[in-house]
Amino acid sequence: LVFGMLYPAYYSYKAVKTKNVKEYVRWMMYWIVFALYTVTETITDLTVSWFPLYYELKIAFVIWLLSPYTRGASLIYRKLLHPLLSSKEREIDEYIVQAKERGYETMVNFGRQGLNLAATAAVTAAVKSQGAITEKLRSFSMHDLTTIQGDEPVGQRPYQTLPEAKKKTRTSASESSG
Repeated sequence: LVFGMLYPAYYSYKAVKTKNVKEYVRWMMYWIVFALYTVTETITDLTVSWFPLYYELKIAFVIWLLSPYTRGASLIYRKLLHPLLSSKEREIDEYIVQAKERGYETMVNFGRQGLNLAATAAVTAAVKSQGAITEKLRSFSMHDLTTIQGDEPVGQRPYQTLPEAKKKTRTSASESSG
């Protein structure tokens, strides 16, 4: 990360800050090559990582890419990537446009499917929970249901004062008289 990302990022910042076109182009070539390297690395990590000295070779390659003496990124860009990208530019642009269109359609379809799935899950959960509550209530006998306190109409509930409330009224009455 230090050699492949932080060092080049800092020098890219300096190139942008000083508006040095030569350095700017150099670091743009590096980032293009590094992007290709990252994609390739993802695949090779899965298949060739067992190879002896694999990680050491990766570090050496990244240092070779960014070294001002070897200018590896510039060499790979000019000899390999630029000619390849120039010859395939039209196809790549068409593919990107198609991918954007399909991507939008795909996201809309996924959104619809996600909302349908969420709505179905919510309805299913509501139905199951209603069934569970019904079963729970059925398990009570009528005698159990009549003994549950708090179900009486408000006018028929016996009035009960709490002992703490009685004490408070007594103390407040004695304080007001004193």
